[in-house]
Amino acid sequence: MNRFYAVAAAAAATLALTPAAGAQNTGRGYYAATPTAAPSKGNIVTRSTVWKCGDGVCVAGKATARDNIICELVVREVGTLTAFRANGAQFDADALAKCNTKAR
Repeated sequence: MNRFYAVAAAAAATLALTPAAGAQNTGRGYYAATPTAAPSKGNIVTRSTVWKCGDGVCVAGKATARDNIICELVVREVGTLTAFRANGAQFDADALAKCNTKAR
């Protein structure tokens, strides 16, 4: 039951930081992931990070894990990415390729 409250609190905090429209999402959130194919769901949860997806981009607020781990967690849910941004910095080609190896 405590895990539910922790996830709910993280979701509420993230939803307050990120808008629903994908075009606006690209400038908001600590993370921005651009999947190769549009995800079937508008909301995704990876561990305790809530992602809002729309218009081809998924965004999330800052998490406690390292950026590369967050990237690997999101590719497990949405598949390979064409781009990943953390705190305004784009992953380079090598970092993105390594992250994409974790895609299902």
